[in-house]
Amino acid sequence: MNRTALFALAAGILLLAHQVMIWFYAPYAQSGPVQKIFYMHLPCSWWALVSFLTVALAGLGYLITRKDSFDRVAGAAAEIGVLFCTLSLATGSVWARAEWGHWWVWDPKLTTALIMWYVYAGYLVLRASPVGGERKALICAVLGIVAFLDVPLVFFAAKLWGSAHPDGLARQGGGMAPKMWHTVFAGLAAFGFLWLSMMSVRIRQLALRARLDALLVWDDE
Repeated sequence: MNRTALFALAAGILLLAHQVMIWFYAPYAQSGPVQKIFYMHLPCSWWALVSFLTVALAGLGYLITRKDSFDRVAGAAAEIGVLFCTLSLATGSVWARAEWGHWWVWDPKLTTALIMWYVYAGYLVLRASPVGGERKALICAVLGIVAFLDVPLVFFAAKLWGSAHPDGLARQGGGMAPKMWHTVFAGLAAFGFLWLSMMSVRIRQLALRARLDALLVWDDE
C-alpha cells in the first residue's frame, strides 16, 4: 500500500471516529445540537490556514530554487485551501444563522476570512490563465507569499479589533468540557490526514499533467 492510500485509509477511519465522537461522545452545549457544527467548522478553518501557509512556503521555495515541484505543491495547497475555506465559511454561516439569527455579519474575523477567500480564489484564476511557463510560476510564487499577509489578520482579528468569535483556540476552549476538547483534536487529526491524502493525490496529478504537456510540446515539434 502506497503512502497516499495509507493517508486516505487513516483519514477515512478517523473521520468516521470523529463523527461518532461528535454525536455520541461530546456533550451538548447550551445552544443545543447546532453547536455540533463547530467540530467540522474548526478543522476546516485550521487546515485552510495550513494550506495557505504551505502556498507561501512553496512559493518561497520556488523563488529560491526555481524547481517546478515547489510550484506544484503551491498549486495543490491553494486548491485545497480554497475548498476548506469555502467549507469553513459555509458551516460558519449555518452556525451564525442559528446562534445570531443572521447568515452573515460583517464581523472583523468574518470579513478578513472572506477577503482571504477572494485573494486565494484570484490566485487560482491566475494559475488557470493562459500565461505559461516560468513567468506564471514566478508571478504565482510572489502572489502566494504576499497573499499570506492576510492569514495572520484572520487568526488575530478577534484580538486586534474585537469579534463575536472567541479570541483564538485557547480562549475558545477555556470553558469546554474535556470530552469537547477530545473531539476537537480528533477532528483536527482526521482532517489532517484528509489534507495529506488530498495533497498527495493532487500533486501527483499536477506532475502527470506537466509530463503530458511536455510530451505534447515535444510531439508538436
